[in-house]
Amino acid sequence: MKPVVFCGDSLKAIRAFPDDAKRSVGHELRDVQHGLDPSDWKPMPSIGAGVREIRIRESSGAFRVIYVASLPNAVFVLHAFQKKSRATPTADLRLAAARLGAVLKEL
Repeated sequence: MKPVVFCGDSLKAIRAFPDDAKRSVGHELRDVQHGLDPSDWKPMPSIGAGVREIRIRESSGAFRVIYVASLPNAVFVLHAFQKKSRATPTADLRLAAARLGAVLKEL
């Protein structure tokens, strides 16, 4: 089982999610730690190779967790946020890409 490393304020952002969304994120990340795919995800090649987005849809809204699990040491959660529009905001994509760059620089 790989450890989860939260980059920047991603853990704080997840903790601010409503309870139902937090619970779902926890279950999905546990699956990822064990090498399984989340129940609802999509690749994010615009951010980097191996980057994926967990998609959570709850009664309280839509939430996203951008992560990379293809690196050997850990599952890196790059960014987490509540989605309020159909398209993912460019600022969120840039932030996740910058955090991925920082992770790769340290490896």
